[in-house]
Parts: sequence; structure tokens; C-alpha cells
Amino acid sequence: MANRENGPALRMAEVGFTRDGQPLLVDVNWEVAEGQRWVVLGANGSGKTTLLRIAALYEHPTSGTVEVLGHRLGQVDVRRLRRRVGFASPALAQMLRPHLRVVDVVMTARHGALEPWWHDYTHADRRRAVGLLEQVGAAGLGDRTIATLSSGERQRVQIARSLMADPALVLLDEPASTLDLGGREMLVADLTRLAADPAAPPLVVVTHRTEEIPAGFTHGLLLRDGLVLAQGPLEQVLTSETLSACFGLRLSLEHRNGRWHAQAR
Repeated sequence: MANRENGPALRMAEVGFTRDGQPLLVDVNWEVAEGQRWVVLGANGSGKTTLLRIAALYEHPTSGTVEVLGHRLGQVDVRRLRRRVGFASPALAQMLRPHLRVVDVVMTARHGALEPWWHDYTHADRRRAVGLLEQVGAAGLGDRTIATLSSGERQRVQIARSLMADPALVLLDEPASTLDLGGREMLVADLTRLAADPAAPPLVVVTHRTEEIPAGFTHGLLLRDGLVLAQGPLEQVLTSETLSACFGLRLSLEHRNGRWHAQAR
């Protein structure tokens, strides 16, 4: 994986974000260090996607400071730095032209591009894209177009794309949001394998379902109304009490066989 600077892969200090007079994030302090696998959990509208877009260098905070891979946002060329951050989100997926071939969708992430004609690519780039598709269980999809894929296949392609540039940080925004049960379980298995790889970069996955947390994830951050309710080692911060506060509903939580299961009391 890519070389990383000393210090955390991501650091936020007193970060706030306001849009149209509405605070979406308030005084967020957060660090993601080498080897950590984080889940960001919260209800719809809690600020999860905004938090990840700031981390991925697609939004600037209204207040506070953000450092990504040792570089402070506002003092660095974000176009270059984005190449070192693997990012997948529903919004990014919608920007991809549906008739692009899958191998090109993955390969263009080498330069943070959306179209293959914007940059020159080598045979080695194409081989890496094919290899990443095989790694995420999408071998054989390379010559198909995005429009012909199922939701589960598209999500696997998104993960392969997020790894193309040998990133030093990987951010995945609700990767299982459009998947059925089978697709979700295959995706969680893929992320479990990635999390177990000691050479993999720090990972952050955003979700609002505990069942989508892969086994082996180490840390959690819980958001409600833009505020951090709890953060730290996952088994310490993810409890029935904190989850109930996060979603405003009395919930019971179980942790068995490496997976989390919640239901209303």
C-alpha cells in the first residue's frame, strides 16, 4: 500500500459545517490512525455523509481544521491529494457514465478521473484494475458496462475503484445501502477480508445499520444531529445505551460471531 506520513491518516479538530444556516456538524474532533477500521454510525440526517465528504476532500468545513495524510485542508492541492484517498459513495457512482466499461471505471481512479480519455493509462494500469476486480469477487465483469450490473456488482466495482490508486486511506459511504440481503452479506464478507489484511490502509465505513458492520472493525463513531455522541474502540462505544441515544429509540444490541444485531425493545 501507499506510503503514509507520520501521524494519523485523518485528523479533525473542532470541525463544524453549516449549510443554509443549518448546522450539519458541530465541533467534531476525530482521528483515524494507521491500522484502524472505523464505522461511522447514525440515523439519516445525522451528518455522516457530510463528515465523510470533508474527509474525502470534497467539502470544506465551515470551522475547525482538517488534516488528511499529514496535509491541512486549505493549504494543499486537493486534486492531487484526492488521488491518495480511496472514496466510494452513491453520489460519486451517479457521476459515472452508465455505458463506461467496468475496467475503465476502476482504472480511471488512478488519476481521480471519471472518463478514460482525460489521461494516459498503461498496460500495467489495466492489469491492476483487472486484478482488483478479481480481488473483490468481480472477475469477469471488466468488459461489461456499468449499466448492465446489478446493485451488488456495482458496489464491488466501487470498492475496486477505491483501491486503484494504492490509497493511504479508504472511505466508503453507505456501501450496502442499495443491496438486498444476499448482496449485503457478500459485501460485508469482502470488507471483512479487507479489514483483516494488515497491509490494507485505514478504513472508514459509514452506515446506519449495525448489521452492516464487518467483523474485524476496530473503532466506532456515533453521530446524532451533527454531534459526536461517542467514539473509540468499537466494543466500548457500541452498546445498547449509546445506540438507543444515537437513534432516539430504545434498542437492544447483541454481538455474536463477530457481527452486531440490533432490535427495538
